[in-house]
Amino acid sequence: MSSEPYSHYRFDDFDLDVENRQLWQDGRQVELNGRYFDALVLLVQEHGQLVEKDQFFSEVWDDVVVSDSALTQCIKEIRKQLGDNASNPQYIQTVPGYGYRFIGLVKTNASSKGAQDEPASSSTSETPISKSNKLYPLNRGVLIGGAGTTGGVLAGLLGGLVYGFGLAYAPGDTGMGVISMLLVLIALNIIIGGMGGLGVSSGMAIAIVSTNGEKIWTVIGAAVGGLVIGGLAKLLGVDAFTLLFGMSPEGITGGLEGAALGAAVGIGVTIGGGFDSPRSIRPVVAAASASGIAGVLISMAGGRLMSGSLDLLTGSFTDSQLQFDAFGRFFGEPNFGFITETVLAGVEGFLFGACVVGVIICFQRWLLRD
Repeated sequence: MSSEPYSHYRFDDFDLDVENRQLWQDGRQVELNGRYFDALVLLVQEHGQLVEKDQFFSEVWDDVVVSDSALTQCIKEIRKQLGDNASNPQYIQTVPGYGYRFIGLVKTNASSKGAQDEPASSSTSETPISKSNKLYPLNRGVLIGGAGTTGGVLAGLLGGLVYGFGLAYAPGDTGMGVISMLLVLIALNIIIGGMGGLGVSSGMAIAIVSTNGEKIWTVIGAAVGGLVIGGLAKLLGVDAFTLLFGMSPEGITGGLEGAALGAAVGIGVTIGGGFDSPRSIRPVVAAASASGIAGVLISMAGGRLMSGSLDLLTGSFTDSQLQFDAFGRFFGEPNFGFITETVLAGVEGFLFGACVVGVIICFQRWLLRD
């Protein structure tokens, strides 16, 4: 173990006597084997700070090579002895993909006496409890779902502005006024973006809360959420057009596209270190990049995102004044061709991933600000 600034720590009714290698609870000694005791000491010494997995391996298992499962079992046993709960932590918080953080209120005392002889209530220094444990599972789930929906709305707003101004000032006559075009496209994009954000973020929220942030389940949850909402949106859209106009276009965006985009967001979040990543920009950039790539691949595979679906819809009604062919001229195409649709799908995916994950992280940091 590394040098210890204090030999005695207290948190709630526990006393950690580092010098004598003993853990006490209300005068009763709590049994922990040597490795697990060292891991607890490391966590408590770094209270409030992230202890990464590599630090555990180098300081606790410095003389032997072990897998992540050994660390997981170690933390599980420590939590059991402390009466802690992984899904609603009071002492040890999991930072998915990185390590663990001790979030209890710790008092320190340089005394080397046993905890049963001299409690540490007269401590010389004190570190307040980390505010991150304010986000209990249900609260965190609501935060991720609500903030992700807001991010989807923001992505829709930005996408609507891009398409509105792009078409309004595209070479050639689009047949609609700038204001009308902006309002129509912004409204449509906000609705679809908000629904997409709700599905993907809710799927991630359920997975993170129920599995304590397991990476694979975060990806699966995001994909399932995108699949469900995408399929529902397509079903309602087809039914609405059939009811109003007696016909509905085939091939508009739906569940498969939603699942692919959701999976990309989930993969980006996990690659970037999760919503608790010390570097907030990493999951945002990773999610935006993965979603942008997914958008391009969806288009190349014959799927459609928002721009492709709108072009399909306008092409189904000969009297429509909203013509996406005008956008193709920006890319040197006579109409809304393959290149135009692929580029715009990449832009849509990038905006969606960046806004959904970025808003979630911003909301979380705002709630946990000092």
